[in-house]
Amino acid sequence: MSSHSTSDGHPGPPRGRRYDRTPLVITWEVTQACALACDHCRADATPDRDPNELTTGEGIDLFEQVADFGDRPPMLVLSGGDPLERPDLFELLEGARDTGLVPSVTPATTPSLDRETLAALADAGVGRVAVSLDGATAERHDAFRGETGTFDTALEAASAASELGLSIQVNTTVTARTAADLPEIADLVEELGAVMWEVFFLIPVGRGAELEQLSPPEAANVAAWLAERSREAPYRIITVEAPFFRRVSNERRRARGEEPATVGTTGAGNGFVFVSATGEVYPSGFMPTSAGNVREESLVSIYRDSPLIQRLRDRTAFDGPCGACPAAETCGGSRSRAFAATGEPTGSDPLCPWVATDHGFDADEIDPDWVGRLA
Repeated sequence: MSSHSTSDGHPGPPRGRRYDRTPLVITWEVTQACALACDHCRADATPDRDPNELTTGEGIDLFEQVADFGDRPPMLVLSGGDPLERPDLFELLEGARDTGLVPSVTPATTPSLDRETLAALADAGVGRVAVSLDGATAERHDAFRGETGTFDTALEAASAASELGLSIQVNTTVTARTAADLPEIADLVEELGAVMWEVFFLIPVGRGAELEQLSPPEAANVAAWLAERSREAPYRIITVEAPFFRRVSNERRRARGEEPATVGTTGAGNGFVFVSATGEVYPSGFMPTSAGNVREESLVSIYRDSPLIQRLRDRTAFDGPCGACPAAETCGGSRSRAFAATGEPTGSDPLCPWVATDHGFDADEIDPDWVGRLA
């Protein structure tokens, strides 16, 4: 299970934290190896590990670099591929703990993710485990994941993790194929006792390039539905690679006569950074343009000083409708999707309904009930 990327609904930097100095989240893809062949996989993961992966010692050095960001280091996510494919995973977790970090882990839902493994993750100091649900039934989820049994494994793993005292996060990928299942998946997230539901709006890279995306108006409808659901859900809902969620959410608030919310503006290179299995530093896992390599330069220096990453923080440098958008400071568009569509990280996000209509989209057209009518 590859980790998702930038998150779009954070309440803003913690007091005293500047995202140009310290990211909110760092994801390290500890390996690209994975036994699954999921339809949407960014990494186009394979069964075999890359012989050039960061070594155990280099991984522990990376943790020290993460700690070098300061007194309040970023949240650290160990992803893949499948982190369980690394035989030194628990040695790495020990190194993270010795550095004062509390990592989250996003394992693939294979038979390796059993109660014994989850207990070992808990004992190793892991703070949160994420499982994926991309369909509300075994048939639909397993078809998306390319392996029979992954739905049941995900549910069993989440239940066992909860019993072991681990915090649970559920990740879901939204495509034209999975949108109809969102209401039932939301109910499952609650039944599992998860603390967070991370909803990823597909970026068409890797195997995901073959999947049918939502149209821009449909994406706005899903964002509005999520905004409404978040008002009553007993868990937190965040979107990934859908920064227009912020604008849609505020439009819904205005329609109710409420003040717009102040939300964070995390994005690729601005609150989020991705370290590949071989040490390359990318603004996000969906923008494979290297800003440097942790084998050659410190992660702190790359994040703070890379010309590529600095360019992504400059909203005045954005092209097309994103550059002219009045919501540029609270949205900014998905830099990863812009890159996938245009080859330019400062291009416009084609999934945003305001971009798709050159700002002619009427917020009154947003229909959160559209999601419920898909079933």
